[in-house]
Amino acid sequence: MALIETTLATNAPAFARSRAAMLAQLARLREIERTTREASDAAGPRFRKRGQLLPSERLALLLDRGRPFLPLSTLAGYGLGSPRPDGRAIAGGGLIAGIGWVSGARCMVCVSDSGIDAGAFQPRGLEKLLRIQEIALENKLPFVQLVESAGANLLNYRVENFVLGGQKFRNLARLSAAGLPVVTVTHGPSTAGGAYQTGLSDYIVMVRGRSRAFLAGPSLLKAATGEVATEEELGGAEMHARVSGLADYLAEDDRDALRIAREIVGSLDWNRHQRTISRGEIVPPRYDAEELLGVMPEDHRRPVDMREVIARIVDGSDFREFGALYGAATVCGHARIEGFAVGVITNNGPIEPAGAAKATHFIQACCQSGTPLLYLNNITGFMVGRAFEEGGSIKHGAKMIQAITNATVPQITLYCGASFGAGNYAMCGRGFLPRFCFSWPNAKTAVMGAEQAAQTMVNVQRTTLQRKHGTVDEARLEALDAQVRANFERQMDVFATSALLLDDGVIDPRDTRAVLALALDVCADAAQRQPHPIQFGVARP
Repeated sequence: MALIETTLATNAPAFARSRAAMLAQLARLREIERTTREASDAAGPRFRKRGQLLPSERLALLLDRGRPFLPLSTLAGYGLGSPRPDGRAIAGGGLIAGIGWVSGARCMVCVSDSGIDAGAFQPRGLEKLLRIQEIALENKLPFVQLVESAGANLLNYRVENFVLGGQKFRNLARLSAAGLPVVTVTHGPSTAGGAYQTGLSDYIVMVRGRSRAFLAGPSLLKAATGEVATEEELGGAEMHARVSGLADYLAEDDRDALRIAREIVGSLDWNRHQRTISRGEIVPPRYDAEELLGVMPEDHRRPVDMREVIARIVDGSDFREFGALYGAATVCGHARIEGFAVGVITNNGPIEPAGAAKATHFIQACCQSGTPLLYLNNITGFMVGRAFEEGGSIKHGAKMIQAITNATVPQITLYCGASFGAGNYAMCGRGFLPRFCFSWPNAKTAVMGAEQAAQTMVNVQRTTLQRKHGTVDEARLEALDAQVRANFERQMDVFATSALLLDDGVIDPRDTRAVLALALDVCADAAQRQPHPIQFGVARP
């Protein structure tokens, strides 16, 4: 390996400005997360009166103490729904989700945020649930869910959510059939179609006097058939434990239910086939992770040497660059992160034909050696112009996309800066289904930059007006310029893209090494694990 010698001027005013801007974005992220957490925790008195734990407390008791937990998609739905009465926007999609450890087994954990609107899905909640189910399937993780939801909000009914919502039940069946246990604690209501969130589980814990699971509640039952029955009679925990057989375990309260859930996961002996992976002596980076706050400039048009990022996240700041003199703006090379070998691809400028060809070669070589790929996404697109078209930009770009699409190793994407145009695709953007996809708070994603888009539209409109009328209304063009810029800037911001589930979450740059190491560990664990798939999901008696 070759040590990266930093040239980052950490005492320069530009570094200080970039650091301050990144910290401001991080503060905004943490404030949004805090607002959601406080909105949920505000239900504390109501939960205490019922003898229940808050969702955050349930999660804390479920997880192993002292082991890492990676939250996913904390900005899901941010700004997409109606503000609450206090004017605050709520993020998270009505779910607390992430990868954590339960009784020594790494699991995907999903908790209904029932402190907010009784656990009903918030905007993008369905998409968030589907995404974490796919992550669990791809990485062979048991799925542990803590369910308490009032179900769909009929006042805001949308037929597409009803139809596409069937996918979450399909995925539970897929998990079970793939040999990945689904463990569910039903803390409260699990009604109508949502009852299958409980029913399609391999192990079910229900809480006496609190859990409810039925296809039709008392109101719907009376409207449909005229029959009158209480919630407890229709779907109480004791009935399901004694009569229907839906509940495998009857808990006395939330704490007891979580104890049982941990014992269930512990009894799976999930790590029995796990080999100890020897990763050798791990040497931390030679440069302070704090400096990652100031590496990326506020203005994505300013150049940055992405080796400065690599130097602060890889072991020993050692990076063996591949083809450094060919297609030099595209940077490829080998490194290790917490002992895990990884192939790194990033850019110090637009992608040229030579850079695309080099990256294609490197991706295929990593597939040959079984080395996971990390894309540090900071790309304004492909170089354009006659010389580049003649040089085979389309042809070589297509080869790069072919390689990414068909890669046989885990691919992880981190949006560090701009991700524009076809460069987003060529750097394994979310549409190419990387195993994990995270963003820094400064990330921008769009078909092109706002200024470029505005100039393009103004030029087109100017030509059209001159052709039709022979004159140009400059005020009209200025208004168009402002409109296009505002539209692009609003949508390219990471707080907008992450709200739309176009990544798996926004992370603090200082946590990059730890997050990537965790993701690589999950991928390595999945590669060596051998579940026992069956033809169907486990059927209940």
